[in-house]
Amino acid sequence: MTDNGLLIFKCLADASRLKILSGLLTGPMYVELIAERLALAPSTVSFHLKKLEAVGLVSAEKDQYYTVYSVRQERLNQPLHALIKPDGGARSVEEQREIAYRRKVIDAFFSYGKLKTIPAQRKKRQIVLREIVEKFDPDTRYPEREVNLTISEVHDDFCTLRRELVVEGLMMRENNVYWRVMGEEEASGDAAP
Repeated sequence: MTDNGLLIFKCLADASRLKILSGLLTGPMYVELIAERLALAPSTVSFHLKKLEAVGLVSAEKDQYYTVYSVRQERLNQPLHALIKPDGGARSVEEQREIAYRRKVIDAFFSYGKLKTIPAQRKKRQIVLREIVEKFDPDTRYPEREVNLTISEVHDDFCTLRRELVVEGLMMRENNVYWRVMGEEEASGDAAP
């Protein structure tokens, strides 16, 4: 079993965390609302949410006075066999470094779901763009206005980011209609968390 799989199983081996995760499947919520619905203390809910966030099952985003938590569907939809592969099937050291670097870049450039600045370095910019494109469903066609609105939730310069998504081949455009392009890794379900 991979180390990551073991951490996820350990995290889910708690009834309160399972209840919190189940509640978040209905939609994003803030700590106090989850606590009220589950009859738990807010401090207990915060503790468990931090554990779920540490293994990548939930994400946090600042919304005015509250931190809103939501399920990371791509992690939850990960096939079980990917988590229980024997260590021989574990990711290589190089892959693990790449995942750690990606996480470091995202943490450096995003704050509560907002992009602080567009990276000048191409490799970092590609990581940021891959994070932004996750906001778009691959099976949906979007008018340019909707693309602009979605990107503007992340950063004010939606024109530059929209253009970069197309230039990097993460989105396609035809007659002011946009759609997300699935890469080989995403299509096969091997995308890094």
